[in-house]
Amino acid sequence: MDIGLTVGDSIGRTEMTIEGFDFAEFSIGEGTDSTDIDGKRLERVLTASEAELCVHLPFQQVVVTPVPEINEAILAYQSRLLEWAGGYGANKAVLHGTARNPHDVDLRDVFADQLAAIGHAAAEADVELVVENVGHQKRGLPLSVLGDLARETDTAVCFDVGHAYMEDGMDGIDRFLSGYDDLISHLHVHDARSRGDTHLPLGAGEIDYGTVAAELPDFDGTAAVEVFTDDVALLRDTRDRIERHLTV
Repeated sequence: MDIGLTVGDSIGRTEMTIEGFDFAEFSIGEGTDSTDIDGKRLERVLTASEAELCVHLPFQQVVVTPVPEINEAILAYQSRLLEWAGGYGANKAVLHGTARNPHDVDLRDVFADQLAAIGHAAAEADVELVVENVGHQKRGLPLSVLGDLARETDTAVCFDVGHAYMEDGMDGIDRFLSGYDDLISHLHVHDARSRGDTHLPLGAGEIDYGTVAAELPDFDGTAAVEVFTDDVALLRDTRDRIERHLTV
């Protein structure tokens, strides 16, 4: 298992915090066009720390709408970002599993088609697409729906433990891991509390990561620490904790 760090779209933050992590998960396309990213500088920072690159596709961009022309534009945009990611050697690209109306069952088949098309674009760029659960958000697909659509389209999953907890507590985490563990290639790890706090360092919230470890005993994918702080000691502590949980 490789353990990395989500760094947003800041190369400066990457440089300050990435030491000791296996990869950086760098955000692209959200507020800053990929053409404005200093890719060469990013490469130098990662090379100096012997870290690989993953990317996070735009947070706010939904996967599907009821309008075919908009869906075509979304696919073209995501394809352009994936081409950029592949050009800089990114291994994985995280895509939020969202729709304009995630509860519209008539959009499920369209979502599947759109997800499969984005996955094809990722494969063309030599990047693995992983779709992330964000069912606690307004536009996020519910956990079980996301899992079913990922299986239907043969798409790998980025399982965000904190998001799953915010959506449906420990029961939701346990059910998803029991049913879809074979699809999980990438993890987002952080702690959360039911009162609304999320993206906390491990140990600061309520999540039982022992349950995660029990359901993923042989996990050999990637895990990104997604804790919203620049405190390197806290980031590394979460890295160490998740390593102990998942490599026992």
